[in-house]
Amino acid sequence: MNQGLVAIVFVVGMLAFMGIGTPMAFALVLTGASMAWVLDFWDTQLLAQNLVAGVDSFPLLAVPFFILAGELMNAGGISRRIITMAQAWVGHIRGGLGFVTIGAAILMASMSGSALADTAALATILLPMMRAHGYPVSTSAGLIAAGGVIAPIIPPSMPFIIYGVTTNTSISALFMSGIVPGLMMGAGLIVAWKLQLRKIDLPAGTPLPFAKRMHETVKAFWALLMPIIIIGGMKTGIFTPTEAAVVAAFYAMVIAFFVHREMKIAELHGVLVRAAKTTAVVMFLCAGAQVASYMITLADLPGTLSEWLGPLIGQPKLLMAVMMVILIMIGTALDLTPTILIIAPVMLPIAVKAGIDPVYFGLMFILNGSIGLITPPVGTVLNVVAGVGRMRMYEVVKGVKPFLITYVMILLLLVLFPQIVTAPLAWMR
Repeated sequence: MNQGLVAIVFVVGMLAFMGIGTPMAFALVLTGASMAWVLDFWDTQLLAQNLVAGVDSFPLLAVPFFILAGELMNAGGISRRIITMAQAWVGHIRGGLGFVTIGAAILMASMSGSALADTAALATILLPMMRAHGYPVSTSAGLIAAGGVIAPIIPPSMPFIIYGVTTNTSISALFMSGIVPGLMMGAGLIVAWKLQLRKIDLPAGTPLPFAKRMHETVKAFWALLMPIIIIGGMKTGIFTPTEAAVVAAFYAMVIAFFVHREMKIAELHGVLVRAAKTTAVVMFLCAGAQVASYMITLADLPGTLSEWLGPLIGQPKLLMAVMMVILIMIGTALDLTPTILIIAPVMLPIAVKAGIDPVYFGLMFILNGSIGLITPPVGTVLNVVAGVGRMRMYEVVKGVKPFLITYVMILLLLVLFPQIVTAPLAWMR
């Protein structure tokens, strides 16, 4: 069978199904079925088996529990306390709400691992405040969107879990690899926001008394303890990433009900329903991607791509740069999860053959995909901010541009100097 024809069926099929508005999971299943037909490998039982195999994984249990933890954080006041604490310390600085956004994004990223959940929480609380204080709405929305995509990088990260399961890479190592780049993203946003402040006329506020700042910090103590428990537990080997997700959900529930006491039993049903809906979407994507991925493997498309990129095998940095460009183009059309499920198993063997550390490649893959979350036309996180803020999409796209450029520069820096990731990773391992 002509591999080029199968590749065309895959690309055209995905674009066609997405173009007519087919949900991504169904588009993946239908594209996989089309490839099976072209390969003369049509078997409904095989398709069903692959659907089941896509979600039949113990490590994937971490996904619903981290999603539940994020919902409990928002409903139980954990997210709000983090934002209030950040505002108490830096809110009085000129443009302080922007720095609050960045600080809160980093802290929340270390708890939920979901870009959409973090972005929704940040936009719901901070966007109205920034509007009321005279901040440019477009730039504010862009900053919130950019802050939200730190979540897939700083552990615990759901994309890292999905990537680790899909490519058989150590999830714990992936988690550790994201700490330094995640902090770099936060630092990059601070620099970019300071540059934006040159164009914005905003007054400085009055700093709160030290006692008030400490009061807000104490109120956020239990929230700040959560990432220490999760990351510390995994680093010391007390529990696995999957078990860490259960611990995070249980901890968030205890804090919401018995410490903050902001959740009622009646509200738990709504939290569970929202978590279940999000989980169903992610798991169905995993199931659908397994169908397409199986057919991609059957057609040996990874081998074809390896032949195309063969001349670059001896030049790891150039190969990495080329693959990142390819991923950027894919990321503008696909969401992060299907990109991981379909493309990662194809590209990782090529990277390993070139001598690239698989954990480093995984970090770069997820970072690239995270940038895709704030890149039009798909830009899932951009849509969340636009929806929460009741804004036009083009306004958010306009506001996110300087922060998007910052992330691309960080990506380029990590391509040129992989030791920024690999050296701390070797120490943390």
